[in-house]
Amino acid sequence: MQDKKILKKINQLLADIERNGNDGIDHPEPLKGNLSGYWSRAIDEKHRLVYKIEDGLIKIIQCKNHYNDK
Repeated sequence: MQDKKILKKINQLLADIERNGNDGIDHPEPLKGNLSGYWSRAIDEKHRLVYKIEDGLIKIIQCKNHYNDK
């Protein structure tokens, strides 16, 4: 059940990114350091969607855990 909830949220975020770019819901945050150029949005308290927009496409590099989790 949790996976379905997370998938639904990811789909909502992707739709919002398509409409609004790096503005929009769930606190879009530009990343720094080796992830400079990428953005992060909250999926839930634990999980983050890490992405960037390139040539009109959304490039996703992570959608589980927080980018700082080891």
